[in-house]
Amino acid sequence: MAIEITGRHIDISDAVKSYAENKALELDHNFPRLENIHVIMDVEKFRHHAEVVVQGAHLRVEAKETTDAMYASIDAAFEKAERQIRRLRSKIQDQHRNRPSLPEIEQAIQGPPDNLDETE
Repeated sequence: MAIEITGRHIDISDAVKSYAENKALELDHNFPRLENIHVIMDVEKFRHHAEVVVQGAHLRVEAKETTDAMYASIDAAFEKAERQIRRLRSKIQDQHRNRPSLPEIEQAIQGPPDNLDETE
């Protein structure tokens, strides 16, 4: 899995970079099929923006957050991304849970089995 950390109009300190990497690794640990996590940080006056873009197989999630502190923005953006991934995963699992199994489909097509051994 690739982790990219980018700063727009700012130089990112090593402490902030390692903090964002640790958050990305936690997200990867919880959802192992992720392919790419891109963290984009920006500062405008007193507003600190953090954007997290997560890509996986058939999955793309974007989460943005703005606060007064960069660490808080990173935390909130990763929480939003995790919530979105959980929602998508549960939606997919619910769709598969409600799907009938192959033996149920075959039985519905053929009808109930006829018992030829029983005598009346």
